[in-house]
Amino acid sequence: MLARLRQEWFLFGMVCAIVVSSVLPNLGKSDGWLHLDQLTQFGIALIFFLHGINLSPQKMREGMSNWRLHLLIQVTTFAIYPLIWVVFSHGFNLLFPPALALGFCYLFALPSTVSSSVAMTSLAKGNVPGAIFNASFSSVLGVILTPLIIEQFSTFSGQSIPITNTIISVTKIILIPMIMGQLSRPLLLPILKHYSNITNKVDKWVIISIVLNAFSDSVIEQIWSGFSIKQLFLSIVICLIVLYSITHFIKIMAHIFKFQIDDEIASVFCGTKKTLAAGIPMAKIIFIANPNLGMILLPIMLYHPIQLFYCAVIANKYEKRNSLQTKPANIK
Repeated sequence: MLARLRQEWFLFGMVCAIVVSSVLPNLGKSDGWLHLDQLTQFGIALIFFLHGINLSPQKMREGMSNWRLHLLIQVTTFAIYPLIWVVFSHGFNLLFPPALALGFCYLFALPSTVSSSVAMTSLAKGNVPGAIFNASFSSVLGVILTPLIIEQFSTFSGQSIPITNTIISVTKIILIPMIMGQLSRPLLLPILKHYSNITNKVDKWVIISIVLNAFSDSVIEQIWSGFSIKQLFLSIVICLIVLYSITHFIKIMAHIFKFQIDDEIASVFCGTKKTLAAGIPMAKIIFIANPNLGMILLPIMLYHPIQLFYCAVIANKYEKRNSLQTKPANIK
């Protein structure tokens, strides 16, 4: 059992993070004892700094020029997800109160995450340059497209969202650490390779910290107790069904497009994600006059930890498969 735990320490850490957040939410909440909201920001920047060292300029150019990967991810994020609302909006309005139904519409309109998408892609040994480009591009597009989709598919007229703040945030957390890593690549790459057994675990620890922070915040905000058991159960089931369906849709499309496995990994983790970090500030601006903001935010608050845990399991499987495939080459 101990050997199994050592082998699966990442998934075990995810479960522990959920348990700890339930028992001691003040430990992992934003501005809590550990200040994980700030620590994870530093961890995310560190991940991109390490990526900047590891990634060759040629691979980065290849990642940016892969238009089929970009097309699949962005179409899934801003067309396929909203299409779910178009097809099933009547059912959502029958099952849930108007504000909660609107919350699912908002969930489907949100852009992808940046940090966890790239971290998961890195963990699964996927196309990291393609993931960085698409996750960043999605967050910038979302500032414009999310309010437009909400306005189109709901009766609420959204307000404009300042794109400058999103660009500045993406620049600070992603681009600057990446550039610094690229500039220091000739000096630090040999050191990084020497300590790869340590640096390869950084993204896993950051993901565990993100999960602990997200679950702790949801416990503090009493997301799990503010609604009826039926509403919570139905919302969780719908989130699971949507996530499972989108994941397999992307895998099918990746097979049709004849993607390499690293491109499939990037498309799965960038195309399935929805951002909580940008979603809450956006909601406060778009729905500023709506007194039911908590209910509107429930779907993304549920979807966020579910997607983290589900995608972590998938990333772990991808990593093991890649390790098994590369073992014979290493032995040889």
